[in-house]
Amino acid sequence: MRVPRGVECADYGVCGTGTKKELIGEFKNAGREWQLVGQPEGVNVYDFPDMADGKAIPYGVYDVTHNEGWVSVGIDHDTAEFAVATIRQWWQQMGKKRYAQATSLLITADGGGSNGSRNRLWKRELQRLADDTGLTIHVSHLPPGTSKWNKIEHRLFGQITINWRGKPLRSLETVVGLIAGTTTTTGLKVRAAADQKQYPTGRKISDEEVEALAITRSDFHGEWNYSFTPRKKGG
Repeated sequence: MRVPRGVECADYGVCGTGTKKELIGEFKNAGREWQLVGQPEGVNVYDFPDMADGKAIPYGVYDVTHNEGWVSVGIDHDTAEFAVATIRQWWQQMGKKRYAQATSLLITADGGGSNGSRNRLWKRELQRLADDTGLTIHVSHLPPGTSKWNKIEHRLFGQITINWRGKPLRSLETVVGLIAGTTTTTGLKVRAAADQKQYPTGRKISDEEVEALAITRSDFHGEWNYSFTPRKKGG
């Protein structure tokens, strides 16, 4: 089973981002876990979506420097708005205190999906985050086919997979609890919270909104490496 990909974070925070939907209910979860003899976990034979009690959409932020993670567990859609809302939550709950003197933030992310390099909503929401926090936000996308080198995959979400192996994800609270309970011998700490807001799909960003972005593209693959400068209020 795969779990979400997430932001890597250091005057400067370095963070990494990403996501994966999970069905909530009496379903088999891959992996092996010790149980008392004669007391196996009972689960459904099938895992059809219409048998689920909902879905959990974990999206994570991983602080590379301090080996800490934040995961928001959504229930609606994996959109760019949800992705940036998670980054905002990480900053408010963990990053702002950890990087009190920060003036900029580096986000590494895969090149597709809700945090895709071509996603207009992703860029619009990051600009709003820069405006609200006063941080210059630098973004670097991993090139196509290289997501396995995203540190969040094995340092955060790989560990979450190990922690919840063999455990049915019976409720949203179960998912949040298992994620927040993930630790490693190297000191990984994870905080998690449910995000029960609605994030509708199909939102269109106009050419005018794109032109209003305070975005600077790098000379080296500017389609994958770019920065947002905070705009003045009313800008």
